[in-house]
Amino acid sequence: MADAEQASRLGGALFLGITQGLTEFLPVSSSGHLVLFQQFIDIGDNEVLFDLVLHLGTLVPVLWFYRDWVFKLVRDPIGGEGPFLERTGVKWIGWLIAASIPTAIIGLTLEDQFEALFSDPGALVVTFSITGMLLWASGRFDHSARGRALSIPLAIVLGIAQGIAITPGISRSGTTIAVALMLGIEREQAARFSFLMSVPAIGGALLLKLRDVQPDSLDFPQLAVGGLAAMITGYLALVLLVRLVRAGRMSAFAWYVFAIAAVAGILAIA
Repeated sequence: MADAEQASRLGGALFLGITQGLTEFLPVSSSGHLVLFQQFIDIGDNEVLFDLVLHLGTLVPVLWFYRDWVFKLVRDPIGGEGPFLERTGVKWIGWLIAASIPTAIIGLTLEDQFEALFSDPGALVVTFSITGMLLWASGRFDHSARGRALSIPLAIVLGIAQGIAITPGISRSGTTIAVALMLGIEREQAARFSFLMSVPAIGGALLLKLRDVQPDSLDFPQLAVGGLAAMITGYLALVLLVRLVRAGRMSAFAWYVFAIAAVAGILAIA
């Protein structure tokens, strides 16, 4: 019986890991999908730690995919060429800090409200619909051809968008990239900034969740399966989304999100 239960949990961990990896980067809200699926999948007493490991698994693909830029962020402040404030890496660090501040303020101020939404599938009808409308608008009002340069004010706006996207059902990548495109930021730069500013956001969330971890409830096989699944599928999803953003086709996901909003409504009623 114990073996069957462990096998069931490993299967659930694999499924949730794949779900997290795909939906963390595709603009469909990973947290919203996990709220729906965790109602039917038993992962034991490791829920907080398991969620932490899944997010850590999706942090690795960003660091690897944008490794040249991560290196630039580390190198330019120390040994970059030209005036300090004009170095590319230094400018990007400033923008990332500017974006991270409103995200942190929103996350810390409304943490309890966001946590409450994780037990309310009915709220997903509204939040998924918001994501769908944002994705649709990103295609209809895509001003990326203007090639508007990033700046501190724009970074703050994108940080606010990222903070709001902590809400389950509102896609972080979808919201930040959609807002960037509508503000006139070039597609490649919009995707890059969106994913790089997710690093401090995810890292900060992981540190906050560490305080709720119960060390005596560790299940290493379950955590390993979920984390690896999230990392591998997350990388594939990241590569796919960047290609779709470059091609101006991210808005196609709107119809999927509207459909999943309907599913959430059916489950809430049931």
